[in-house]
Amino acid sequence: MSIAAPSVRSELQIEDHPEWGPFGAPLFDADHARSLSRVGVIDIGSNSVRMVVFDGAARSPAYFYNEKILCGLGAGFAETGRLNPEGRLRALSALRRFAALSKGMGVSPLLTVATAAVRDAKDGATFRKDVLDQTGLAIRIIAGEEEARLSAQGVLLGWPGANGLICDIGGSSMELATLEGGGVIGRRRSMDLGPLKLMGIKGGKRAIKAHIKSRISELKAEFSDPHQRLFLVGGSWRAIARIDMERRGYPLKVLHEYRMTPKAILETLKYISKTDIETLRLQTGTSIERLRLVPLAALVLKELLRNLKPRDVAVSSYGIREGLLYEQMSEELRKRDPLIEAARHAEAMSARIPGFGRKLYHFVEPLFPKAKPEKKRLIRAACLLHDVSWRAHPDYRAETCFDNATRANLGGLAHWERVYLGLALLHRYKSNRDTTNFDINLLTLLPEAQAREAEILGRAMRFGAMLTLEKPLDHCFVDANWRRKTLNLHLLSDAARDLFGEVAEARFGALALAMNLTPNIIDERAGS
Repeated sequence: MSIAAPSVRSELQIEDHPEWGPFGAPLFDADHARSLSRVGVIDIGSNSVRMVVFDGAARSPAYFYNEKILCGLGAGFAETGRLNPEGRLRALSALRRFAALSKGMGVSPLLTVATAAVRDAKDGATFRKDVLDQTGLAIRIIAGEEEARLSAQGVLLGWPGANGLICDIGGSSMELATLEGGGVIGRRRSMDLGPLKLMGIKGGKRAIKAHIKSRISELKAEFSDPHQRLFLVGGSWRAIARIDMERRGYPLKVLHEYRMTPKAILETLKYISKTDIETLRLQTGTSIERLRLVPLAALVLKELLRNLKPRDVAVSSYGIREGLLYEQMSEELRKRDPLIEAARHAEAMSARIPGFGRKLYHFVEPLFPKAKPEKKRLIRAACLLHDVSWRAHPDYRAETCFDNATRANLGGLAHWERVYLGLALLHRYKSNRDTTNFDINLLTLLPEAQAREAEILGRAMRFGAMLTLEKPLDHCFVDANWRRKTLNLHLLSDAARDLFGEVAEARFGALALAMNLTPNIIDERAGS
């Protein structure tokens, strides 16, 4: 089943540039973009301590380094009001390691934050002092509503213009924030509904359920909107989504932007309640430490769905850490399309002829006259990425392109769009996909009409890539006459005529065949 992606461009107000189009000129070489090329975040949560170092494209950064230790700082907090002693030792050990690593990597800036466990613990101030003394890391304590805001910013990093409700669950707390379109963050709340906090409630499962029901009922009037999308942030939600994938037999194991209906989630929650943890671990590869929190998180999610009644649910792998990165960005950067910026950066770093992707896009664009802006951004991204995998072995280049596109760490890209991009790039390098060893099950996420269009795009790029002229449109262009059922190549110069050799002619014919058109060469050279 395919679900349309939220419009990435709908809220972005970037003025069209005469040369670069609606996405503006690339920014990753600008000073304010380069300053974000290696940003580190250490996130001290109630359950885990993690260091992430972002590197790469300014608007859609890569994860240069990512390490997590499940310390359980918040375990037993309800009984003692203090940080877990064993978790404290493990966290200090992890933080000493992270401080040393960040120096070796030249990370700047390095942001160190702590959330509910350190925020609420009686010995939180002592822990902060110990961390500073032993590592030099100055911890910034994030208040509950501030945590909600940062999580919302993390969602905006991947979904510019997102609209809906963000729900971030940690070990000790759960945060809610509304996104009202155009990057506006509205109402925010923090509640004591993290699984580690719920474990400390006396009275067993009945008392826990009553507490959850009471707390979430407080949110109903403020956050309930049956037309909104619910964005889930946090490790426990992702673990539930992974189980949902396995239960459904979903072919693409990318959690970011994975979509679920409330009905499907309820079926998965029922499955979780009937399945032992070891079976779930074997099915999903999720750690036992994480899975022990899932049953309690499942109770919270069930009550959320019952009270808030969202129309659908999307998983975000981006949260507070990405929100901190988003906070460092200029407003101009924030408004950029993460997919296009990442594709531009990949082309600049890896393509044989950086800059040709934009020219290729203008060459193939006339073949898609009815494409809407959401589709044109995919076509543009494909053209920018059309040659970034050229170093792969020629025998495996097509499937490498497919795998890279479908499994890339990218925001602003729905799952069906990943498959569309992958299929287009596969056909950029190989005419017949039947002889290509790629995961054919992923095509179930793409409607047949979209698959045919992706193939046409790939064949168009395969042909256009042979016209490596400085300004291809000054020498030739293509258009389609749908009434006469012809695909026309207009030759405007001797250089174009020379480049249109035997292989190019075969590729032009293959493109016409895919479009159910007849190839037609129109020689418009002066004096011809």
